[in-house]
Amino acid sequence: MYIKISEVISAEIEEITEEDCIEYMVKMVIDRTFDGYMTEIKTIYGQLEKILGVKIHPAPDEWDRLYAVDFYIKINGNYIGLQIKPAGGVSHIPQIFKEHVFQKVSHQKFTEKYGGKVFYVISIKEGGKKRIYNMEVIDEIKHEMERLKGK
Repeated sequence: MYIKISEVISAEIEEITEEDCIEYMVKMVIDRTFDGYMTEIKTIYGQLEKILGVKIHPAPDEWDRLYAVDFYIKINGNYIGLQIKPAGGVSHIPQIFKEHVFQKVSHQKFTEKYGGKVFYVISIKEGGKKRIYNMEVIDEIKHEMERLKGK
């Protein structure tokens, strides 16, 4: 074991270049983050827009930071916020709901300022495709759209 640590691992570490580190970071961090973001977009634009029959827009960075809102729907000068949460599987969903509890205050501030509620849309991967896990949220969003149309 001593030889393996002192000679083999040492030799392997000395062979690592700055370019190797950059390539690793690009593959493991940037590409994976981008893939997650693209998955969110496909879930939203590919499914939710068609189901709701409205245009969904990406939220400004400020809304993401202040209100935890990723996308929005504009209705009569008011805004409905959407927080998209990709879940690696059903086992991640309880953690997402814990986050939702912590974000209630920022979501309430969004509602006070922009008139519409913020909804969590959870996307999961099944059979190689993304789908909306919490389909009941669609009726909730539709109800909110109708409420804002009546204002």
